[in-house]
Amino acid sequence: MLFNSYTYIFFFLPFVFAVYFYLNKHRLTIASQGVLFVASIVFYCWWKIEYLPLILGSILVNFYLGVSLAKQNSQGKIARKSLLTIGIAANVALLGFYKYTDFFIENVNNAFNQSIPLLNLTLPLAISFFTFQQIAYLVDSYRGETRDYNLLHYAVFVTFFPQLIAGPIVHHKEMMPQFDNVRNKFISTKNISRGLFIFTVGLFKKVVIADTFAIWATSGFDEAATLNFIDAWVTSLSYTLQLYYDFSGYTEMAIGAALLFNIKLPINFNSPYRALDIQDFWRRWHITLSRFLKEYVYFPLGGNRKGKFRTYANLMATFILGGLWHGAGWTFVFWGFLHGVAIVFHRLWRASGFRCHRVLAWFITFNFVNLSWVFFRAETWSDAIKVLRGMFGLEGVILPPIFAEAFSTLSKYGVSFNQNFLLLSPVHDKFLLVLSGVLAGVLLIKWWLGRISFKANLAVSLANSFLFVVSLIFLVRESPFLYFGF
Repeated sequence: MLFNSYTYIFFFLPFVFAVYFYLNKHRLTIASQGVLFVASIVFYCWWKIEYLPLILGSILVNFYLGVSLAKQNSQGKIARKSLLTIGIAANVALLGFYKYTDFFIENVNNAFNQSIPLLNLTLPLAISFFTFQQIAYLVDSYRGETRDYNLLHYAVFVTFFPQLIAGPIVHHKEMMPQFDNVRNKFISTKNISRGLFIFTVGLFKKVVIADTFAIWATSGFDEAATLNFIDAWVTSLSYTLQLYYDFSGYTEMAIGAALLFNIKLPINFNSPYRALDIQDFWRRWHITLSRFLKEYVYFPLGGNRKGKFRTYANLMATFILGGLWHGAGWTFVFWGFLHGVAIVFHRLWRASGFRCHRVLAWFITFNFVNLSWVFFRAETWSDAIKVLRGMFGLEGVILPPIFAEAFSTLSKYGVSFNQNFLLLSPVHDKFLLVLSGVLAGVLLIKWWLGRISFKANLAVSLANSFLFVVSLIFLVRESPFLYFGF
């Protein structure tokens, strides 16, 4: 079930809300938790019911492994460490089987000239997210950082429908206490108003902004045979903005829906395209994934505790694994590699004492991120090369005729001036829209802070209603969220 659907907005969410708080009002706490769990399972199975045993089995196995790991006095340290290793390996194997088996077979076939048939496995919805979430639970149980939870509470923690499909990736310690908090069992008008506001903003970002940029990104990456200079930049910038507005829009819809139930999910984006360096970018982009990779990959590898060379190797390994987590393809691995190299270079640059102007720092960071997204989006290497060739002017540079007189000398360098300088669609002002999107993503300073401190009033209500109505009009072009595929 999609957040951006009439079924979810007008039936599922209001119905679950009403039943949940009705049961809590009559002090039927366990029943209300059961309703959240059943609703989350229905939400999950709306796409494919075949994978219901998979997520239920994963919940059962990880819960009892966590309970066993938390009993520090019942078994030796070596036995507990072995149990943790088995638990992590089982989770990774499950994820690897569905996500990477065909990728492995393809590479074996290419390397050894074989023709092993692919399994053509369909990736179970949310497997990457609930796998990471439960690996973190196992590790925290081993460290003695979990409490004595019951199975129902744990199941609700894993399956809570606002964040089940695409995050944010949450910790048990930030979620479980909220489900147990008595004050959260009663309707909060403040949280309802804030939740609806944030949900509506996220919905608008997804269906109006992201899905519009998606048209141009798809046209450039998947349909055009070649791209000239302007078309290539429109294509790459469109995807850069589509991905941000799509994923941040989903996250805000998740945060807004969770607030209706008095549950506060962690912030996942903080104006990432305002970052002044690549490290700053990763502090702002997909914050909960960055947190997971740092705490459960980078630190266990040794972090920065074993010398500079080992630190750089750990950073590279973390980002390459992060790229591979996003998708089973060498383009994802290369995307992670690029960010790893950028992080290492940034550390070396900072250690040398060099600094650059803030505007230049932003320009370099944004354009690096934009270029690297090309590999993230491209279905094949040839698609990525096609876009990059256009971005570097290797397929010709066509400018609008308004610049012909001022820049006529550029003609001898292969630059032409043509009314049809944008070939991806007949809309000639789309490049201005792309630039507007860049400015919107960069200049909305303290966007989250403004929403956190927001107070309901007539102006806010009218603005929210306007965004909601516009979003409903655009809802006819229903589309999935990009991160459903990761």
